[in-house]
Amino acid sequence: MADILASLRSSMASHSPPLDALVVPSEDYHQSEYVSARDKRRQFVSGFTGSAGLALITKNEARLWTDGRYFLQAMQQLSDQWKLMRIGEDPTVDAWISDNLQREAAIGIDPWCVSVDTAQRWERAFAKKEQKLVQTSTNLVDEVWKNRPPAEINPVVDHPLEFSGRSVTEKLKDLRVKLANEKAHGIIIAALDEVAWLYNIRGSDVSYSPVVHAFAIVTLNSAFLYVDKRKVSSKVSSFLQKNGIEVREYGAVSSDVAKLASNQLDQATGVISSQNGVCENDTGDNYLIWVDPASCCYALFSKLDANMALLQQSPLALAKALKNPVELEGLKNAHIRDGAAVVQFLVWLDKQMQEIYGASGYFLEGEVASKRRPETTKLTEVTVSDKLEGFRASKEHFRGLSFPTISSVGPNAAIIHYSPQAETCSELDPNSIYLFDSGGQYLDGTTDITRTVHFGKPTAHEKACYTSVLKGHIALGNARFPNGTNGYALDILARLPLWRYGLDYRHGTGHGIGSYLNVHEGPHQISFRPHARNVPLQVSMIVTDEPGYYEDGSFGIRLENVLVIKEADTEYNFGDKGYLSFDHITWAPYQIKLIDLSLLTPEEIQWLDNYHSKCREILAPYMDKNEMEWLKKATETPSSSDAAAIAHLGSRPAPFILPRLIRFLLPPFTRV
Repeated sequence: MADILASLRSSMASHSPPLDALVVPSEDYHQSEYVSARDKRRQFVSGFTGSAGLALITKNEARLWTDGRYFLQAMQQLSDQWKLMRIGEDPTVDAWISDNLQREAAIGIDPWCVSVDTAQRWERAFAKKEQKLVQTSTNLVDEVWKNRPPAEINPVVDHPLEFSGRSVTEKLKDLRVKLANEKAHGIIIAALDEVAWLYNIRGSDVSYSPVVHAFAIVTLNSAFLYVDKRKVSSKVSSFLQKNGIEVREYGAVSSDVAKLASNQLDQATGVISSQNGVCENDTGDNYLIWVDPASCCYALFSKLDANMALLQQSPLALAKALKNPVELEGLKNAHIRDGAAVVQFLVWLDKQMQEIYGASGYFLEGEVASKRRPETTKLTEVTVSDKLEGFRASKEHFRGLSFPTISSVGPNAAIIHYSPQAETCSELDPNSIYLFDSGGQYLDGTTDITRTVHFGKPTAHEKACYTSVLKGHIALGNARFPNGTNGYALDILARLPLWRYGLDYRHGTGHGIGSYLNVHEGPHQISFRPHARNVPLQVSMIVTDEPGYYEDGSFGIRLENVLVIKEADTEYNFGDKGYLSFDHITWAPYQIKLIDLSLLTPEEIQWLDNYHSKCREILAPYMDKNEMEWLKKATETPSSSDAAAIAHLGSRPAPFILPRLIRFLLPPFTRV
């Protein structure tokens, strides 16, 4: 890292003008959360591998900003040449630069890797000391990155109507109506998932996300796809052509944006309404160019006259989030198959933990028996993660994982987005909590699920924390709320049971999910962060429900299901607003052994009973005899009356309840 920083500082000094600081963000040319190997510039310069963060290099300092999901990970990965800046606790990068660098300092950025709104916000912050944001003509990190991975030529594929649910023609028609309504004659589309969704194409240019490195420009008359043409087969080329899409080279987007700005890109003057849904015969008053300031890079925006730019969220963001009936059905089916894979994994892991480590197992609480085992049989965070992937791979329509599996034992589970590596990962420990957050990419949907388990004897504190997380998880999933409610308003529901004990977590509670697209999808979310106020939750949106608790150096707990927003059947309808609620589409048991039943209300116990009953019914077709026996046992919950009695008496069950609880805890073959 020292050599990399020295090389970058040399490049900064020789730059014209000389740079006092260089910003290295995580994002690529499309402002993506997850990027390809050759675009991981921030990781290359800092050694920090998290998906979110920003590096700042000055003449004598190096600082890394990241959010609460990654504080522990960054502390472990950053060398002593770097200082960690905690987002939400320390000054923002622009505030720090403004306060700490000299007047008229030059701060370098690659304008392709910085969004419009970020660049404009920084320019405003730097103005008070006449500091300058300098757009470098080349990426200085690329110049010193000697072994930068080459660009891959991965094929573009069409996404069939049986999975997409809507044709390209329909989507383009809707988009052009929105352009006309906003007096815009064109839109620049930079977000990779929006390009893929609009044109019904998929690819493999970014690990875990089935997207294509491509831009799109859509006008009232034409549609363009900017992509390395070597990726486009004759079949896909014909598909795009039939849908009125012209394929151009990826690098041509810059010059074409300039042509769009001068109204030279689209020479056609007549518009056939049956093709695009726009009634005007020419562009007329439609003089604006729609640019999403969060996803469009500053380099392309700089080609436009600022007065001609309509800076607002892409209309595709909401359209993509509102799943059509085919997408909803596909997502439900994908989550059923995915849940089956998770249960099969738990059955396998339970058996392995007992046989190899002498653990009491998934169901029983007991001290771990001393049991020697050959070194070759040990289970690690990576080997069990690979096994889970194998169960998923056996399911219909599987195309890969939706993100790197978070497979974490004990203290590692306290690292919110922990990423185990084969060389350094931990061995499974029957005396410690095991958290796994994982998901799959299927042709009919994208999945994301988290479960936390213990194969030994959890402590009372671990049970209390798990139960508090579960209570918040249930509370959010059972919420009913009026139309117009945003995720910021609901976030508190998942935190209240934790707040009761002075506990909390440093991440949002829910995010959208794509339909065979990105596992993290906006524009909606459930979070304490202010931007969760921007978009109300709406019918047919998908959102996760994933509260957690993380005790540094000890353990971590998270429970995650995927929810569909639907209309609620309420007795009344105050203000004629209409009310909404959630349906769970994730199916996998919660570990009863980790639940302190005395902390659950009878209503919560009943919800758990109902959910587990559905798990048995829905997953049964995918289970063999042994797996079904395990699932039946895992989804048996003490009755509401038992739970109420336990709550009334405290943690010690009354004598008349003990036999029933003993029967519940015994393995199936020992019951009478």
